[in-house]
Amino acid sequence: MKRHVILGAGPAGVIAAETLRKHAPDDAIVVIGDEPEPPYSRMAIPYLLVGRIDERGTYLRKHPAHYDNLRLDVRRQRAKRVDVPARAVVLDDNTAIHFDTLLVATGSRPVRPPIRGMDLAQVHPCWTLEDARAIQRLATPGARVLQMGAGFIGCIILEALAARGVQLTVVEMGDRMVPRMMGPTAGGMIKRWCEHKGVRVLTGTRVEAIESGTPLSVRLSNGLHESFDLVISATGVKPSIGFLENSGVQCLQGVLTDEHMQTNVPGIYAAGDCAEAYDLVSGKTIVSAIQPNAADQAYVAAVNMAGRPAVLKGVTQINVLDTLGLISASFGDWQGVPGGQHAELTDENAFRHLSLQFDGDRLVGCNSIGWTDHVGVMRGLVEGRVPLGDWKDRLLHDPTRLMEAYLARAQAQDRWSAAKVA
Repeated sequence: MKRHVILGAGPAGVIAAETLRKHAPDDAIVVIGDEPEPPYSRMAIPYLLVGRIDERGTYLRKHPAHYDNLRLDVRRQRAKRVDVPARAVVLDDNTAIHFDTLLVATGSRPVRPPIRGMDLAQVHPCWTLEDARAIQRLATPGARVLQMGAGFIGCIILEALAARGVQLTVVEMGDRMVPRMMGPTAGGMIKRWCEHKGVRVLTGTRVEAIESGTPLSVRLSNGLHESFDLVISATGVKPSIGFLENSGVQCLQGVLTDEHMQTNVPGIYAAGDCAEAYDLVSGKTIVSAIQPNAADQAYVAAVNMAGRPAVLKGVTQINVLDTLGLISASFGDWQGVPGGQHAELTDENAFRHLSLQFDGDRLVGCNSIGWTDHVGVMRGLVEGRVPLGDWKDRLLHDPTRLMEAYLARAQAQDRWSAAKVA
């Protein structure tokens, strides 16, 4: 009987444990999470903040006996380091747990900006259920709330705060909102939309200091000193992999893995937000911290841990965001590639924007706002690397013809593939 140890009790860890139990019914499976609550989804926290669900609604599995029924040993501890030669994880109480296979699924942690006052009681990230409880106490209707950061996660938090009826100010160091997902036109359009909805947005601005008191006094880089009842830090996240330092497990931005989700150390795997996975489409290793990727990677890792071959087909590079009712999407290489061509169509008054990026005759990336009918088509063309032929020139002239291009080229490619197999 083998022992499989899974570090992390988020979606990747839970899916891996369930998959392992299916494929290795007699093996020992230990899941180690560092929070006191049952395994839950961070992506559900905004729904908790707006009152659509209670805390139990964030739990990944609702039945209280789910993990016991699967004979999963779920522990509340934290990994301090991994001893590769001993095939053991050293935990925060200095005990060691030995493994035959190990999955690192520790996710991400918030980046803490080096600003005076970040440790004050009215300053919080929005990352854990404990954070959510503090925000619920302070983000009452009419409360003055400052949010630092307007990236993807920041925009999700922004929506929850606006729904609570607070007086919300958002500061973003970049020149636009969601700068890692959207180009200048699209990011500027999202900013105007938020302002139209009553949210104050200050781009090109940062918090320089937070002074204690009730309310807090905040100094901004634009020279303003303002008072707030609550400050929320949403300045980004990074893989939570510090415990792997000097372990011999290779890490770049995340834990580097191959197409089997295995690291450079045989028997040690990674999945989810902490994993840097090989993308067959782009030919690169990337960290793409979205839940569909976590699920796919966890499944592939678990099947391999159970001794069966499985390969990750690709890493989805997709972000779809609903910001106060404005739907935006980003796919693939949305910034374009060297030597590539692009097409852009913008209707500022209608809050509609479409930007297509090409490499040769393939669509490799796009930004869209308001073009919700085309989201599935854009994904299919980008991930399928569909040769567009003369349809590329038609899209350069009129980007709205995406559906026609998809039907003409993707279906033709499918027919050709089927004929080749036959």
